[in-house]
Amino acid sequence: MAQILEFEKPVAALDAEIAAMAGDPAKSAARTRAEARRAKLLADIYGGLTPWQKTMVARHPARPRFLAIAETLFEDWQPLAGDRAFADDPAILGGPARFRGQPVMLIGHEKGSDTQSRVKRNFGMAKPEGYRKAARLMDMADRFGLPIIALVDTPGAFPGIEAEERGQAEAIARATEACLNVDVPMVSVIIGEGGSGGAVALAAANMVLMLEHSVYAVISPEGCASILWRDPAKAAEAAQAMRISAGDLAELGVIDSVVNEPVGGAHRAPAEAMQRLGDAIEAALDALHSRPADRLKAERRQKFLAFARAS
Repeated sequence: MAQILEFEKPVAALDAEIAAMAGDPAKSAARTRAEARRAKLLADIYGGLTPWQKTMVARHPARPRFLAIAETLFEDWQPLAGDRAFADDPAILGGPARFRGQPVMLIGHEKGSDTQSRVKRNFGMAKPEGYRKAARLMDMADRFGLPIIALVDTPGAFPGIEAEERGQAEAIARATEACLNVDVPMVSVIIGEGGSGGAVALAAANMVLMLEHSVYAVISPEGCASILWRDPAKAAEAAQAMRISAGDLAELGVIDSVVNEPVGGAHRAPAEAMQRLGDAIEAALDALHSRPADRLKAERRQKFLAFARAS
């Protein structure tokens, strides 16, 4: 593992112990016992993660991002650039593709996979032109009858002054409006972080799925702690109170289903995690396929208006 999270250190110690016994026939029995202890320890740890620990997993640098998922699950993906008004935003990518033989429109946030790409992608924090590009692609999908698949992974929309100057709030609202107005099925998946309106702008969908160790909230735990207690060190306490985990959000009705990750998180077995994600997306699209456009639109609107009534 490129990065070991604090709560994973006991597993890392066993990994080192197992590696030290590799290739020694005399220690094969001991290695088998150590591997069994490791598997149980990993399952115990990941079976009882706190919301703050899940936040750390959701942010793990080895977690599958948009580009990795696009390359693995989709064929003939043709990324389209620009909002036809200002510029292209590399934090949001999208374009037509084929998903298991079906033409779709794929849109999502890309955080980057190394220092250079993270800077280029602005760590997945989109600017107004990114959300305007997303709205443009949703409109295109609607005109051509393409189901929309959106992969959400952002700490939030970019809060810089230049974004505000170019109408960040309006652009997010327009993208959210585009989600609600399309006549085609839309499935959104929170694959890592789902932060604030920057996430909702791609997640006002007919079906919203979450990977098991993803998080989805109106603000980051650190931001919440800074506001409530003026102390970002209380982020773990804030995460607990905010109910940001997939299980909590499914119980609250904010999302529709949870996609289970391999034991130890998607960063430990990305290929298996992406296969499970693909199966969940396919099931969601199948469930929406036969619904008429007016029902799709009405259900989408009712889902999100219900949040306001519940609050």
